[in-house]
Amino acid sequence: MSMEFRTLGRTGTLVSTLCLGTMTFGAETDEAGAHAQLDAFVEAGGTLIDTADVYSRGTSEEIVGRWLAGTDADVVLATKGRFAMGDGRNDVGLSRRHLRAALDASLQRLQVDHVDLYQVHAYDPWTPLEETLGFLDDAVRAGKIHYAGLSNFPAWRIARADLLAEVRSFAPIIGIQVEYSLVERSADRELLPMAEALGLAATLWSPLGGGFLTGKYRNTQDDNRANKLGILVHAEHTARETAVLDTLLAVAGEVDATPTHVAIAWLRDKARRSTTALVPILGSRTRAQLDGTLGALNVHLSAEQITRLDTASAIPLGVPHGIIAERFPVDNGLDTPRPPVI
Repeated sequence: MSMEFRTLGRTGTLVSTLCLGTMTFGAETDEAGAHAQLDAFVEAGGTLIDTADVYSRGTSEEIVGRWLAGTDADVVLATKGRFAMGDGRNDVGLSRRHLRAALDASLQRLQVDHVDLYQVHAYDPWTPLEETLGFLDDAVRAGKIHYAGLSNFPAWRIARADLLAEVRSFAPIIGIQVEYSLVERSADRELLPMAEALGLAATLWSPLGGGFLTGKYRNTQDDNRANKLGILVHAEHTARETAVLDTLLAVAGEVDATPTHVAIAWLRDKARRSTTALVPILGSRTRAQLDGTLGALNVHLSAEQITRLDTASAIPLGVPHGIIAERFPVDNGLDTPRPPVI
């Protein structure tokens, strides 16, 4: 099976349906190892590369920049800004002042004059949304970024941003970034349905639950993972998490693949059934780990196996989402009975 491609939200730009994340670069992965991962990803057909200024306090971007300077690979480059890179009171947040400095610094580290996708890294409760959107629009008009996105935002704020951009003729929001995996499906409540409705691409971070879905940490007391990665790490604390791992390991045995392969293959199947791009972000410490993860390209899951994984990992949708799903099930939008128009 080869790499697949989708348009990036409501744009004409094609991206690979797997993304290479670079959070380990400069921290757990040295420059040679990072460049080896970038080479392997491109060799596998990957094009979308995701970084951020805060990853290793700029070192990740510098490593990616030196690789870019030495290659003619056709990649789609994404970076993010929001968190503190200095000690000043205004060296953080989504203000025009901070984001302008953050973007310029990112471009310098990456050794480029523009990036394809610039995402604000997380919601900022102190900066008016209009100010952030105004900056992103200015950056598009200045040719410093092609597209703008929002990472780790509540759904209602993303929807509001999308509408504000439309009515004020700002550059549109074309995508979101959110945690999503077999073990973390909270985005099923609002974020992913919203992305479908608005035509937003969704890049999915931590598709292996911080290593939980590799199956390597089952019934172990590995505190180092939680200490280093904090909220990025999931563990087997509940009956649902046990059911997810049990089903994942069973399916992996049936298709002669690793749990990692199956977890990524499940996301790839979900992406194929989506009307917008859903792109898992792969993060690895070594090229060997990345090569192993890319093996998911060769894994095919049956409809029955997908259903078992869906069922084991399903979460309560809560109010009102659960009521809506129960009373108004959505099929393909064509055969669902509708009340008469009065």
